[in-house]
Amino acid sequence: MKKPTILVLGAGYGGLMTVVNLQKKLGVDDAEVILVNKNDYHYESTWLHEASAGTLRPDQVRYDIKDVIKSDRVKFVKATVENIDVNSKKVATTAGDLTYDYLVIALGFEGETFGIEGLDKYAFSIANVNAARQIRDHIHYQFSTWSLEEERDDSRLTIVVGGAGFTGIEFLGELANRIPELCAEYDVPREKVRVICVEASPMVLPGFDPELVDYAKAQLQSKGVEFSIGTPVVQATPEGVKIKTGEEEFDFIKAGTVVWAAGVRGNSLIETSGIESNRARVRVEKDLRAPNFNDVFIVGDCSFMINEEANRPYPPTAQIAMQQGEVAAENIIALMNGRETKTFVPDIKGTVCSLGDEDAVGVVYGKKLTGKKASFMKKVIDNRALLMVGGPSLVLKKGKFNLL
Repeated sequence: MKKPTILVLGAGYGGLMTVVNLQKKLGVDDAEVILVNKNDYHYESTWLHEASAGTLRPDQVRYDIKDVIKSDRVKFVKATVENIDVNSKKVATTAGDLTYDYLVIALGFEGETFGIEGLDKYAFSIANVNAARQIRDHIHYQFSTWSLEEERDDSRLTIVVGGAGFTGIEFLGELANRIPELCAEYDVPREKVRVICVEASPMVLPGFDPELVDYAKAQLQSKGVEFSIGTPVVQATPEGVKIKTGEEEFDFIKAGTVVWAAGVRGNSLIETSGIESNRARVRVEKDLRAPNFNDVFIVGDCSFMINEEANRPYPPTAQIAMQQGEVAAENIIALMNGRETKTFVPDIKGTVCSLGDEDAVGVVYGKKLTGKKASFMKKVIDNRALLMVGGPSLVLKKGKFNLL
């Protein structure tokens, strides 16, 4: 009897967690598990803001996939997915076509520009390891070039961050700590540097406790971060961004660096796969299967579920993606054995937003935390994620141990 083929697309939090749980629970002869990823490494996307600001080296936020999968249980294919056709159960990749009995789509996010003119050309996005490296190097370039100019253009030292959500605020926290170091390195007066956060909505960190939001904003402002709230970006150019400040009023911020952190969508391959979606995100069934496709599971940024208590979708967090990976693996094994699948119920243990290496805000097990206590919990959460995927050896290799 032919072994069923389980095809997992993407080695982010959700995909890797699915594979790790499948290899734990399935024997060599139970199924053929294939993991497809365009890189031979996994990167901690929740650490990319640190690599982008230069407070972590890019190699510190990634680890090799071979370090966490068992080659006798999982076949790894380094390839880019080019097309998904769930009607013919075929996936086209740069390494050839693959078929499956069970499919897990975990392809992660793409940046959402909302159709804003020039944003895709003139703004950086904290999208992956290479993008983070590019942002870091570009900021260094602007500081070093300013130092060499005879007629200095101070706008080189202006950094605009689009978005005051989770990613934007965490990047601002790292950047605020990094700027004094860059000023010392390149002999730049601190007062010449401007860091401006531009946010279209009327608030910072939407969904967070207002007291924690006030703390986060005050901490960043004390380090020189400026906020322009309720002022959407309407255009990006090589010289900076145009923002709307009133009904018919606009302003232009001349800036040497623009980083867009104001929205994500699912992978665009979802939109041509044959699965109904909105912004490339699929409203999955309660057991994480795609509507009308009993052999297709979707986890991570490509999926969404409604939090019925709050009457809004659960946020696309690493915590939820990892939990989805566990349940997807359980449900595939259940289907293989003719059993009922289980309902996915997110277990939100807490949410912490870092404000640099020694500061953060968050709610953990219902308790509000700020400062070093919150920062400690953030690092515990990061280390726990490593432990769940790769065990103690991965924590020792990649973990954060400057907890206090």
